[in-house]
Amino acid sequence: MRTSNYTDFRKNLKKHLDTVISDNDALVINRSDNSAVVVISLEEYNSIMETEYIMASPETVADIERSRQEIKEGKGIEVDIDAL
Repeated sequence: MRTSNYTDFRKNLKKHLDTVISDNDALVINRSDNSAVVVISLEEYNSIMETEYIMASPETVADIERSRQEIKEGKGIEVDIDAL
């Protein structure tokens, strides 16, 4: 995770935004009042929202945990995703 102060962020806005997108890395912008904001790419934001949506369903979380346990017990089925 990278950091910048507000003045540098404004001065180099394009560079900072390009870096956030190309490196898929968050940028923390520290402000003079000791507050901060985080800049992330739209792709990262959408991923976070999708995870939040999935994790909001107790049934889906239970399915994921059950599947993890089955894999741990050797009950998983190997699939060649390139062949799909």
